[in-house]
Amino acid sequence: MQRMSPAVSRGVIAGVLGATTLAVWFLIIDLVQARPFYTPAFVASAMAGLGRIDASIALLAMYTAFHFATFVAIGIAISLAFDRTRAQPHPLLGLVLGFLLFDFVFYLGVAATGVDVVQELGWPEVLVGNLGAGLVLMSYLSWAGPGVNVSWRQLWREHRIIRESIVAGLLGAVSVAVWFLALDFARGTLFFTPAALGSAIFLGARGVAEVQLTITTILGYTILHVGAFLTVGLIAAALADAAEKDPPLLLGLGLLFVTFEALFIGFMAIAATWLLDALAWWTIAIANLIAAAAMGAYLWHEHPVLREELSHDLEEELVQS
Repeated sequence: MQRMSPAVSRGVIAGVLGATTLAVWFLIIDLVQARPFYTPAFVASAMAGLGRIDASIALLAMYTAFHFATFVAIGIAISLAFDRTRAQPHPLLGLVLGFLLFDFVFYLGVAATGVDVVQELGWPEVLVGNLGAGLVLMSYLSWAGPGVNVSWRQLWREHRIIRESIVAGLLGAVSVAVWFLALDFARGTLFFTPAALGSAIFLGARGVAEVQLTITTILGYTILHVGAFLTVGLIAAALADAAEKDPPLLLGLGLLFVTFEALFIGFMAIAATWLLDALAWWTIAIANLIAAAAMGAYLWHEHPVLREELSHDLEEELVQS
């Protein structure tokens, strides 16, 4: 029996990891919404052309096999492509793959079944799930690529942007979480904010009376919250790194904050207008300001070359004036 080539083996494992990531994500979503296995049952029923949702074990097993086979095929194709071109896969390409998977789900769902799967499952949930799957798949290929045999500690030291994006993202996420935790404690409604956001996003709550203060709503939103800040941290770290060579790019960091502020408030207005009244817009603005300050201070500390360059430019401007 012919042995599987190393590139194919890496692709299989990467595909399984990506498929598992997406499956676990939607399992959490379904549990939060108190309808276990709804996502695979809905998609499988749509693919089978059924006019109703069938949650039978046979149909779920068939869809699960198709789900993993699809990701394995994608993993193998990507692994072979990098192997043939002798290029080294980068974890950041996982974001690109995630967006491609998101588009794939939308267009294939409409073309093959006539059902807008993304609309039914919710575009934020589908997008976040596919971005996570793409990142996990590509991160494994990057770690297990040919000629690569390094420890996680070494990867952490050598991949500066990844390291800084994770730290900056977590700083921002924790800063906002602590701010709203303090506000909720002062109001006597501990964990109300994540529960309200989780209830609006995952359960479609239409008012304060429908907020469910449960572990599932709080945990579900917390995962989304951390994922969003890790993405922002990635963009901020990349901009800070590029600004060392071209300092005017620091303007991009300022624009990133303004854009994120507007996007977050706009997202809340779309998801549930009542949230802006329940949480108060000024608390959201202050939360994002605190997050930006924490992330900015960290990145400023990590880029001494950028500090020196800006100090030099400032001294020249003062001399000229």
